[in-house]
Amino acid sequence: MATDAKQLYVDTISHLSPKERLQLAAIILEDLATGGEFDDAWSEQDLRDLTAFSLSVAPTHDQDNEAS
Repeated sequence: MATDAKQLYVDTISHLSPKERLQLAAIILEDLATGGEFDDAWSEQDLRDLTAFSLSVAPTHDQDNEAS
């Protein structure tokens, strides 16, 4: 499974912009937080904090990538 996930990342996700990757990560984390066995792993506040942090870092990553 790890090889499949890595291949998916290389083939598809790595080509997305940093902002799109952060949005995808938030979607995945939200799905994990509401998906059964991990229901109590992430609170709504944890998800809000993670999303806020991710979005605050995105402009920095965009600037770093443009400079390269």
